[in-house]
Amino acid sequence: MQFKNGFFIQFLRLAGPFWNSENKAVIRNQTLALIVLTVLQMALAVIITEWSAALFNALEQHSMSELFTQIGYLVLIFAASMAVTALHMKVKRQLQIGWRSWLTERVIGQWMNKGRHYQVLHIQTVEHDNPDGRIAEDIRIATDEAISLCHTLFYSLLLIISFTQILWELSGTVILDLGLFKLPVYGYLVWVAVIYSAGGSVLGWWASQPLTLTTNAMQTAEANFRFGLAKARENSQAIALIHGETNEKKRFLDFFQNIITVYDRQTQAWVNILLFNSGYGVLSMAFPILIAAPRYILGSITLGALMQSAQAFQQMSAALSWPVNNMAPIAQWRASVERVLGLVKALEDLELEIAKPDPQRILMEKPDKSVLCFYDLCISQLDGKVIFCGLNAQIRPGERVLISGDAFTGARLFKAIAGLWPWGRGRIELPDGDPMFFMPPRPYLPDGTLHAAICYPSPPETFTAASINELLKLAGLEDLVEQLEQADAWEKVLTREQQQRLGLVRLLLYRPKWILLQEAFDSLDPDGEVSMLRIICQELPDAALLSITNQPSAVAFHNRKIVL
Repeated sequence: MQFKNGFFIQFLRLAGPFWNSENKAVIRNQTLALIVLTVLQMALAVIITEWSAALFNALEQHSMSELFTQIGYLVLIFAASMAVTALHMKVKRQLQIGWRSWLTERVIGQWMNKGRHYQVLHIQTVEHDNPDGRIAEDIRIATDEAISLCHTLFYSLLLIISFTQILWELSGTVILDLGLFKLPVYGYLVWVAVIYSAGGSVLGWWASQPLTLTTNAMQTAEANFRFGLAKARENSQAIALIHGETNEKKRFLDFFQNIITVYDRQTQAWVNILLFNSGYGVLSMAFPILIAAPRYILGSITLGALMQSAQAFQQMSAALSWPVNNMAPIAQWRASVERVLGLVKALEDLELEIAKPDPQRILMEKPDKSVLCFYDLCISQLDGKVIFCGLNAQIRPGERVLISGDAFTGARLFKAIAGLWPWGRGRIELPDGDPMFFMPPRPYLPDGTLHAAICYPSPPETFTAASINELLKLAGLEDLVEQLEQADAWEKVLTREQQQRLGLVRLLLYRPKWILLQEAFDSLDPDGEVSMLRIICQELPDAALLSITNQPSAVAFHNRKIVL
């Protein structure tokens, strides 16, 4: 995936404003505390090497008093290390969850805004599949790993600065006899550590290249598998009724076979890294002692200085090897960031697409009048192909209009009225101050109590249980009265007919002035649909009604017809 202006710039533009957000004082204090604690961690690492040198010198001198002194120092170092580490972890996690919360709220705000979560499904600019996984999982990795990687990088830089000085002083001067002349080498352990780490970094980078690609591919494959399973769970009744289990199993296994294929590629990439890291780790234990040992054998340094040199060398080479040691987290972090950026870019591209001027987009207006008007309205597909054109009509309060013709075309008209389908041309004037109530073929019933599901999107306390009980009986759902405060997954528990009858209950609770029915009672028999329409006309006699229905008996409830 390619992003203009560079990957890191795009990420900083997306996530960087967190440090200038509403709680910037707290956020900056946490960041400063994290920096200070990281410096203290580095200082403790230096103190431990100094302590190690003093301990081994005491052992070399067979000094019992000095040994007890070093044991006392160890207790202090132990306590300080525990306190700094615990406090550092707490501050880091507070910063991580704060950043994740802020970015999650920002992305959800873009996604759940004016139907963008629906409209973005229809554009194909960059990859933006499985938005739920990108928001729930990839934002977590993008923020958590960014802070962890920045912390370890900063810590490594501090180690390089501190231990370069220590290692330089411990190295002394080594004279290389080249025959014709002698060459003094100052701080030779520093140069050896740099060459050693540079060589290891190059080899490690080469070994871990395939991991970046396979990590991104694995996250996509896993997300597709999860999405397929979730979709089957949501439609389990439909699958069971038409005995589609065999087909679903094949689809799941195809998704999982893709995971296996990518998993095998990722395994080989991990093998390459582990082969390198295991060898590099073993060599790192012995190499610094071996290169410093000649000076100890010659009596130029003490045993404590030898051990301090080895520890300083290990710390410095580990810090210089930061890119190699963090190749896998970097690959995972970058893959997640790209997935978040992909979703955000798709939403931004959608905003630009919708903002295109006339005549490429349907113009939505809200003049100061209670009439729904269509002026030269044309609705098209995203590729510009016209679905229908030339609609001119006015619908006044209290009118009941049947939208006939192709049901798919009528559904697109309803989406255009709702502002979800801006592709086309012409103008729609919406009634000012009168909200519209859309009833799709299946009402959305969120998990929770039945009371809350019926009242959605308003909070449950908006409507009393008594009023809901009365309407449930009116809609023929007397058996649900006792379950009003029961929590369940109602989309799975209730039949389609019960759900559509609950849609009527919700409609009568809100008592809107404008009602748009899109095959809202298609699961009912003709008498059942007629009964629902009769209730609407009796309870809401002044409401305007636009209906899409295939029931001939429903025509009698409408006083005119618009043919698409």
